[in-house]
Amino acid sequence: MRLKRLLAKAGRVGRLKAGGSQDWLSHKGGVLLLLGALALVGCRQDMQDQPRFIPLRPSGFFDDGRSERPLIDGTVARGHLNDDVALNTGKGPDGKPLDTFPFPITKEVMARGQDRFNIYCTPCHDRTGNGNGMVVRRGFRHPPSYHTDQVRQLENGYIFDIISNGFGAMPTYAAQIPVRDRWAIVAYVRALQLSENASVNDVPAEDRGKLGGAQ
Repeated sequence: MRLKRLLAKAGRVGRLKAGGSQDWLSHKGGVLLLLGALALVGCRQDMQDQPRFIPLRPSGFFDDGRSERPLIDGTVARGHLNDDVALNTGKGPDGKPLDTFPFPITKEVMARGQDRFNIYCTPCHDRTGNGNGMVVRRGFRHPPSYHTDQVRQLENGYIFDIISNGFGAMPTYAAQIPVRDRWAIVAYVRALQLSENASVNDVPAEDRGKLGGAQ
């Protein structure tokens, strides 16, 4: 109703009479009033109050019941367009898991891997990688030991993919652990495996004297 009254008023003000600047000004005023009325109609607050999904809330619209949607295969997250595919997927150009690392493994990287491993992995895998973590002792499913031949033979990229996407009872940790930290954890897992099956010959010569009578 308000819009109709404004349009009617604009029409009355804007009627032209033959000749005269007064009529031209009246017409111009009517056009401006009409534009102002249309602008008022558009300035409403409904846009900020429109229906939307709240993160992590359930939704009955999608079959999986989740409001947040998984990434579509082949998409690249904003800010990661130029990142190395191997770094983010753990796979080579042929689509197979890498058995190398996408960046050099330094002492700092190894220390970071140990730190992240102790935070995120030890509840299930324990600090040695045997799979006797605290939650396992309280009834959670026992994960495989890192020190079996089967696990030792897994490619680095395969372990990275498990951390990223989960496997079996293990959930994805992609949201909690950044990409480079996942690789650091893989490097630390390799160190745990090596330490479990190492001999004194694997220790640098200058450090062997610190081991006492170890073989």
